Amino acid sequence: MSKIEDYLDLSQLSDEHIRMLRLANELGAGFAERAGEYDRTATFPTRNYEELAEHGFLKLVIPEEFGGFGFSLGEYALIAAEIGKYCGSTAITFNMHTSAMLWSRYMYEMPNLTPEEKAAFAPMRERQFRKVVENKAIFSQPISEGGTNWTSEPIKTSAKKVEGGWLLNGFKKFASLAGHCDYYSVVCTEHFDDHPPRHEDCLDFAVPADAKGLTIVGEWDPLGMRATSSNDLIIKDVFVSEEDLMMPRGVFVKTLPNFPHMMALLSPANMGLSQGIYDFTVSYLRGEWPGQPPIDRRVYPTKRVTVGKMYQQLTLMRSNFIRVMMEAQAFPTKAQVMRMYASQIAVMDGVQELAALAIRTCGGQTMLKNLPLERMYRDSRSGALMLPYTTEIMEDYLSIMTLYDMDEIDTIAADTVSARTSMWRPTD
Repeated sequence: MSKIEDYLDLSQLSDEHIRMLRLANELGAGFAERAGEYDRTATFPTRNYEELAEHGFLKLVIPEEFGGFGFSLGEYALIAAEIGKYCGSTAITFNMHTSAMLWSRYMYEMPNLTPEEKAAFAPMRERQFRKVVENKAIFSQPISEGGTNWTSEPIKTSAKKVEGGWLLNGFKKFASLAGHCDYYSVVCTEHFDDHPPRHEDCLDFAVPADAKGLTIVGEWDPLGMRATSSNDLIIKDVFVSEEDLMMPRGVFVKTLPNFPHMMALLSPANMGLSQGIYDFTVSYLRGEWPGQPPIDRRVYPTKRVTVGKMYQQLTLMRSNFIRVMMEAQAFPTKAQVMRMYASQIAVMDGVQELAALAIRTCGGQTMLKNLPLERMYRDSRSGALMLPYTTEIMEDYLSIMTLYDMDEIDTIAADTVSARTSMWRPTD
């Protein structure tokens, strides 16, 4: 398996970051050994999470003042990619937890929050950070609701004010970590009698996993990423209080226009998966994969050429990925956003292309389930479909941003509303 110095410039990284990157690889060896069984049985990687919690990974992005590491979005993305190198399902679900922490961290630091919003936000985020640091709590972040582009229309899950708090009602699709987290970060829209649901009435609650009225439904039996436990979540008259609020009203929906890089955090897992696919291919062709006959397959020139192409594609993917993640910031420039959109396409489509090349190059034996490439190939298929930044949406955004001035976007014809309502917009 590759080492981080094979593709990262360690001189640009802090000692603590390097330590956690190496630790991710140490733990990753166990993740890889268990990945096949978790995949076959479509069961959650509980052992992996126990090890991640034990070694402090749950608090990677929590500010140091609350007991976390305080890693930046970019530093986290590199660590998540190392986890993805060994187990895609673990990396994808781990991102759901970390994203919930990132929202609480970075949205609080947004320069456009009012003093009143910041004053209200401060105790909310501290409560959630303490749960993770002191109790090793795991957060899920179910947002998708099935059949609805939540980036374009207000979240359908509703919150209705009652005495002492709110009652939540709704449905969440692909609720990763379902049944295996301590809290669900439930994004919803507060409903009022005098006006229809609005984005600015968005609320985000930390709903305890054992809350009355919260039900996990459906069988989780997908093609790939089978260990994510992404069942559906039914929310029926779930009571929440002020103490459960994760951020003030309307703050969550500011993420897309103001900090769009936070919506691209499903790509690190797929960047890591891409590296894992390449590493397997090299090891297999060299006759070094454990349990396989030591057959040297490098003698075939077509295989050598293909692996060279894989390395070239992987390097190009990673170069832009690292730049995009490391330059992530609030209120990015148009150039930064376009690089991020392009990187999202390159990673989510690239991982599929690398997996297909690997199977073609290594041969039919690698389609058998006793080798990890078959699982990696299936896992690679889901990246391009993951909202909010599916490959289809990214292509839509880039096509408009390359051909039109930003002030023209609301006047051009479009087949969908996605590019008009949920894409990044420059600030004055």
